[in-house]
Amino acid sequence: MFKSRHLLIATKHKKETVLAPLIEKSLGVQCFVPENFDTDSFGAFSGEIERKEGPVSTVRNKCLEAMRIYGYDLGIASEGSFGSHPSIPFLPANEEIVIFIDRKNDLEITANKVEVETNFSTEEIKTWKELVDFANEAQFPSHALLLRSSGETGNVLTKGITDWDHLKARYQKLQKDSNTVFVETDMRALYNPTRMKVIEKAAEVLVEKIKSCCPHCNSPGFGVTAAKTGLPCELCGSPTKSTLSHVYKCGKCSYTIEKEHPFGIRRENPMYCDICNP
Repeated sequence: MFKSRHLLIATKHKKETVLAPLIEKSLGVQCFVPENFDTDSFGAFSGEIERKEGPVSTVRNKCLEAMRIYGYDLGIASEGSFGSHPSIPFLPANEEIVIFIDRKNDLEITANKVEVETNFSTEEIKTWKELVDFANEAQFPSHALLLRSSGETGNVLTKGITDWDHLKARYQKLQKDSNTVFVETDMRALYNPTRMKVIEKAAEVLVEKIKSCCPHCNSPGFGVTAAKTGLPCELCGSPTKSTLSHVYKCGKCSYTIEKEHPFGIRRENPMYCDICNP
């Protein structure tokens, strides 16, 4: 279905470095990256352009627009989000959503990966030492930083800072006009190796989903679309918030099946039970 076809990767941040080798090897396609496609127009991590829709709609619109502009019927794109982990609120997390669209065969397949391995952080600083401490914690200079003026009167922004001299020069310049400076990890993929690894992991999940065909119509992309909680506690038998089953659904014919105990666990440890361990 895909062998020898040309596939467009909708990116301006070098995501093809992890996407292209995997996709070409797994699907037999030839990848192309547009030179002037502005993915920042769909939202920028640094805040100049706000993301107007959710990540799934954004990544879909990004992919379809690139395919339309450059005349491709096969495309892939990714979109990242950063914040609290969905299951462990006190941990920061990086979620990457990858979408694969085949207009020729009317297919749209998405996959996601959530990882707590992220350097995502922001801080308002007042001294060079505070900035150095932040930079070291953020794995600078292998991971870039951005600086901006703080407060209501300033929004001067410098992105993609990757060396100490540049960092100090920009910090000193901003500090002249403000008592504090705002520092943030630059989360663009080409400036953040940790995030790039999560994108690669999401792409691996996507490839496996593409290879999984629907038992009913044999279309690619038969995968998990929902998880149901309720795994019983091994002590009291009450339903817990842990996963009891996964729901698989075909995006083509809507054939659906439910598989219980996807992780091979039939009873949950009482420590995760709201009754035994409130």
